[in-house]
Amino acid sequence: MSGTPRIAIVGGGLGGLTLARVLHVHGIASTVYELDASATARDQGGSLDMDPESGQRALLHAGLLEEFRPLSRPEDGELRLLGKDTAVGLRIPAREPGDADEGEERPEIDRRALRDLLLGSLPEGTVRWGHKVRAVALGAAGRPALTLSDGRTVEADLLVGADGAWSRVRRLVSDADPVYSGVSFVDCLLHDVDARHPAVAELVGRGTMFALADEKALVAQRNGGNRIRVYAAAKAPEEWSRSGLIDPADPAAARKRALDLFPDWDEGLRALIAESDGPLVPRSIHALPVGHRWERVPGVTLLGDAAHLMSPFAGAGANLAMIDGAELALALATHDDLETALNAYETPMFPRAEEAAAQSADNLTGFFRPDGLRIACETFTAVTSGGEAR
Repeated sequence: MSGTPRIAIVGGGLGGLTLARVLHVHGIASTVYELDASATARDQGGSLDMDPESGQRALLHAGLLEEFRPLSRPEDGELRLLGKDTAVGLRIPAREPGDADEGEERPEIDRRALRDLLLGSLPEGTVRWGHKVRAVALGAAGRPALTLSDGRTVEADLLVGADGAWSRVRRLVSDADPVYSGVSFVDCLLHDVDARHPAVAELVGRGTMFALADEKALVAQRNGGNRIRVYAAAKAPEEWSRSGLIDPADPAAARKRALDLFPDWDEGLRALIAESDGPLVPRSIHALPVGHRWERVPGVTLLGDAAHLMSPFAGAGANLAMIDGAELALALATHDDLETALNAYETPMFPRAEEAAAQSADNLTGFFRPDGLRIACETFTAVTSGGEAR
């Protein structure tokens, strides 16, 4: 890109950091404005499987693929689909070395480990911690500007919204708001599972387990550090997820309310909640309209959840955010004109995101039907090979 554009990235998640890293690889500076006070200010969530055509390709462009491999956990790629009585509907074992071409592997990695890898690859000062963006606007000359919580204004030649579901930057290009999906989660953690919770560890296995029935789900996922992260999910009014279940002042009562959602489920599955360590955290699942896109606004674009928020039932959010970041950086590095670069980025991004968002919406609807286990088995069988259907 001719000249030295001032690039402001709002949001220090995986997409924003991938963008900053690939720009750095190509000798282009950027600044990331992140609300969190530090890299350790909050829990970063669970484990991710890195898709070869999106997440891994982004890491390749970032020059970090080889550093990623020893941090990943290919042994934790098993999938189990169970009924509420723990009967196995489908089991897909983790790939063993040599089972398939390397490009087909989707190794797991903790989100925190991946974020730390990206952070460690950036020049000092690239990420401005504790910088809350209070407002965004287009100035008199059409140049985007940020107003920070301390009152300072920052102008940029390019403003990238990598600021997630409730993006402030999105307002400059789109009137769309995320819509509640009708499904809410409560998530929790079990620590030191092999020693303290061996029956749970055996039930979940080495990867991800879905138990589906009664338009509800219990999802458990192996994380690094000998932990299992649990998501209890149910159809519910949005208000229920905010105030109808979780009372931070009474964690025992909250745990009982969560268990009451699964009254006749196998006790081994109920133990995922009953034996959990620490607080239960409510999360209502929102999504942008499938096919969300916008007309070109000079000097502004979006990536990741800011551009195409979807439910987690396609397993695509982090991978898409990272390939968005990498491809935006490559477009900026290979085009002399900013608007040409942004068109080159957005043109393939829109249909790619639409396909994943449609799959995510279909899966959410299907998995939370009364016959959700059957639908999930058919869905995963269609997109994978080597499963042991029963």
